[in-house]
Amino acid sequence: MRHRIHLCAIALTVGIASASFAQDARLGQSVESLLKYARDSNPEYASMRFDMVAAQARIDPAGALPDPKFRTEWRDITRAGDQNPTLLPGRVGSTRYLLMQDLPWTGKRELKREVATSQADAARGRAEGTWNELASKIKATYAQLYYHGQNRRLNQEILDLMVRLEKVAQARYAGGLAAQQDVIRAQLEQTAMRTELINLDTEHRQLLGKLNALIGRSAAEALAEPEQIRSLPAPERSSFPALEQRARDHNPLLRTEAFQIRAAEKNRELVYKNRYPDFTVGVSPIQYGGSFREWELMLELNIPLQQDSRRSQERESEAMLEAARSRQEQVSKQILADLYENVVGLEASRRTLGLIADSLLPQSELTFRSALAGYESGKVDFATLLDAQKQIRQAKLNQVAAGMNAQMRLAEIERIVGEDL
Repeated sequence: MRHRIHLCAIALTVGIASASFAQDARLGQSVESLLKYARDSNPEYASMRFDMVAAQARIDPAGALPDPKFRTEWRDITRAGDQNPTLLPGRVGSTRYLLMQDLPWTGKRELKREVATSQADAARGRAEGTWNELASKIKATYAQLYYHGQNRRLNQEILDLMVRLEKVAQARYAGGLAAQQDVIRAQLEQTAMRTELINLDTEHRQLLGKLNALIGRSAAEALAEPEQIRSLPAPERSSFPALEQRARDHNPLLRTEAFQIRAAEKNRELVYKNRYPDFTVGVSPIQYGGSFREWELMLELNIPLQQDSRRSQERESEAMLEAARSRQEQVSKQILADLYENVVGLEASRRTLGLIADSLLPQSELTFRSALAGYESGKVDFATLLDAQKQIRQAKLNQVAAGMNAQMRLAEIERIVGEDL
């Protein structure tokens, strides 16, 4: 029986380890896996969530009554000099007990609770804003990594092509149909391509380190190669008129500023409430010997005479409210300006991708095939062939750059809007 339990425990441990390894092996294949990991592991986002929890925990204490106070007074502890000083309640002249409770002016507790609630909502907005920023960076870095891999594959394809062109040049040189310079130029192009591949590999490792840091892992840990990129939304869904209201409703920064305004409004009301006094009530039994013979009630209030000080506090609360409103207006204008800029940029990248796919790339491929056939037949020189090869390479590089720019614009738009498109 014990052997069976041990075997089950071992199998369970191996299963958990295998599942964890499989999950780590898939991490990085899609942007969704990275976002899920970052939500659980990024320390900056975790700190903002703890700030949010702390702000939420301040709501109940803000509206609670102060703790009651208890006071004891020992009167005539020497019994008019007839005994040594003592603190025993039954042996002094009398003992007075006082239980007091502070009571704020009506409405102050509710206002304090509303201020704390608004501040907690603002903390939640800041946490959402932090996540939005983090998610945008992850999406943009993932897009860079994906298209960087495309660039590496493209350079490897061009390198393989240059190897084939070198063989064509060698065959023509061996037959006396081309100069040795053609072979040397093909070899120089290959060396340049290999140097570029080294640089691309270095950039690839740097991007992996950056992406690991964003999701909360060590920079040197392995990540799977990106397998697919997100598709771009339809033009009608990513137009500025379609996104403007969504940004106003869901942008975390705007929502945070709205909560800050509400907190400032409630704080102003609270400051104006300070024109009225707060109270302290109490009950006091008085002990003589072993019995209580007297009972007293107590009422205390503060007198709000320092009007200059209170007027200064009121002016401060008014200025803080106006400052919050001005910040919201500026943030709103900046957010909509950023949204418009990125929408225009996304549309430009979309049009560029269409132009390259429909015109530039087919034309470049046709030009290269024509130049290759002409070089093999001796109708064009090697320089013309290299120019055609560079044109097709540049067209593909432009396609990669436009695709990456479109994805980065999309990530920025989603950050501004506050949700995925």
